[in-house]
Amino acid sequence: MAPKWRVLADKLAEEIRLGEQGKYPPGAQLPQIRELVEDGEGSKSTVHQAYKALEAEGLVTSSRGHGTVVRQRVPLKRLGVARYDKAKWRDGDEVAFIADRVASGRSYRRNEQTQTVSRIEAPPLVAAAHGLPDGAEVYARARVVKEGDQPTHTLTSYYRPEHVEGTRIVDPTPGPAGRGGGFKVLYDAGYEIDHMKEQIFARPASSDEVKLLQLPPGEPVVELHRTTYTASDTVVEFAIGVHAASRFAWEYDFEVPDSAKREKGQ
Repeated sequence: MAPKWRVLADKLAEEIRLGEQGKYPPGAQLPQIRELVEDGEGSKSTVHQAYKALEAEGLVTSSRGHGTVVRQRVPLKRLGVARYDKAKWRDGDEVAFIADRVASGRSYRRNEQTQTVSRIEAPPLVAAAHGLPDGAEVYARARVVKEGDQPTHTLTSYYRPEHVEGTRIVDPTPGPAGRGGGFKVLYDAGYEIDHMKEQIFARPASSDEVKLLQLPPGEPVVELHRTTYTASDTVVEFAIGVHAASRFAWEYDFEVPDSAKREKGQ
């Protein structure tokens, strides 16, 4: 026979999995432990173990000040090529994280992105990406992006000082760097982005990342490395992002290349 905490966890999980039709839809807060104890669902230890099981199974998150909350089950779309469409940021004001929200049918506020900006000695990975010598300095623009109160990811962009000195990119005001964001700032400064390289890696989260992104136990992160070039292959941004794995669905839509066809046309 299953222990009492397991029976209670399964009972709650069944309601959670019903989604909007259940007693505990996404974003709902589960009762306080003492409430379930008073309702006869078990001892304090039993309810606590049940909640811990639900958290380990990725159904809820638990944090001080917020209690135990049912996780959003539908992840955000993290667009591929489409999120960088020049018409979005050059001619409009739809920066990349906002493009993801629009594609996902989700609301957003510009101040859901906050940042700190500092001039630092380039870490080895950053120096290599920019082709800089050891000891060279770069600007680091470190962002935390949230959906409502929940952090979704961090993104730190590294720039050469001569490309961004005196621009809105080095302004730490919350939100994108003005209308069109950082890519528009670079465009206005004469550095139009032309192509990118993205690399993604899945790995365990560090203790700092667990705290910053409010991750449940055992959830991995997806690390992104993005290198952004002009048409002349000048690197104008190297960025490192850390994404909560369950909060994004990575989506890519692209033309299938045919290198043999290109070679015949030469």
